[in-house]
Amino acid sequence: MPLETFEGDIVVIDHVKEVGEACDYLSSRNAFGFDTETKPAFKRGQVHKVALIQLSTEKECFLFRLNKIGYPKELEAIMCDPGIKKIGLSLRDDFAAIRKRSVRKLENFIDLQDFVDQFGIEDKSLQKIYAVLFGRKISKNQRVSNWEAEMLTPAQQSYAAIDAWACLRIYNYLTGKSG
Repeated sequence: MPLETFEGDIVVIDHVKEVGEACDYLSSRNAFGFDTETKPAFKRGQVHKVALIQLSTEKECFLFRLNKIGYPKELEAIMCDPGIKKIGLSLRDDFAAIRKRSVRKLENFIDLQDFVDQFGIEDKSLQKIYAVLFGRKISKNQRVSNWEAEMLTPAQQSYAAIDAWACLRIYNYLTGKSG
């Protein structure tokens, strides 16, 4: 199966001054794909805070580096906005990670693991859902990389963007929507 690539723009937000413009743009959207990344823990009892939130439209993916910018109020407002659909997969762990940074209630999230049931899709991993619908493979090679690194590598950026974008693409395909 051919490997999927994200052909859109990837915008890394690693300074607080960049948050406002990205959030203004995202708050004008009806829906976007969502995912998070956390530095893996390889020692018993070691836990890390969520390091990255990915929010993707069909053509742009914003990578908010929470380990560098914290959890800015503008980003928190989008995550809690009931007027914007956020499409993700296996959201329980993402929600738990975000709750370590904020107690505000996250609103209007759609978990593809539940959503795809009505379409007869039984395999619930992002890779399998995507392969069934689009005949392309999503690489998971960067999953356990260091999401708190000083700079994200191009491979990390691409992986992060694809995960959020693929969620939106699956949702739009299944609902017959675009944009």
